[in-house]
Amino acid sequence: MANLPASIKECFDIILSGNAHKSRTAARAVRKLVYSNAGDSRGKFVEIAKIIDNAASEYAKISEETRQENFVMAISVIYFLHNREAQPDFLFPWLFQLLQHDNGYIRHSAVKMLCNELGPLTVHIRCPCSRSVNEKLSPEKADRILFSLFMSLNELNYFLWRPKYKKYKYINSLPPSPYKSTQQVLWEIEEDCGKKYIDHMTELASLAKKVQKEIFSPLA
Repeated sequence: MANLPASIKECFDIILSGNAHKSRTAARAVRKLVYSNAGDSRGKFVEIAKIIDNAASEYAKISEETRQENFVMAISVIYFLHNREAQPDFLFPWLFQLLQHDNGYIRHSAVKMLCNELGPLTVHIRCPCSRSVNEKLSPEKADRILFSLFMSLNELNYFLWRPKYKKYKYINSLPPSPYKSTQQVLWEIEEDCGKKYIDHMTELASLAKKVQKEIFSPLA
């Protein structure tokens, strides 16, 4: 532990500005610092929240792929500590961008972060008899977010699909690709929500597309 950076903030400073070796080492030190008992725990979590809140804008400034990889992998380690009660889907646009990255480590981190959100978003489905302690995330709001996520993932899935994927029966057998990463998140949603809920969302999605087509189709 003596060789670790003093704080998580220092890790990210090194990730963004250190040389290639130091950047990689700092990215892998984040996990050890998160789970260490050293220092002020409350201060550490406040620090983490600030880092996550600015993640998308900081990432946009990074031009080197290896540094992008280090940054995203480090963010995925602390992501579960963000303030999801206030706005659980605030980084979804960025995570969708990462899902389409050529780098498999970046895509894997995006899958990890998206799936991390499914716990609080699906608790009312998995445990309908329990009362959620999260007053800011009502079942109705969670349903809206889940439906938006489901729609967006399916649209991306349609865009990424290629005929060569026909021969693969299972998701895990697919070659590494943005399509596989998107499928992994969709599979996690189905696992957490159940077939009945997914069928309901599929019906709503079909209806939404039909209405949209009618609205935007030219008048006869």
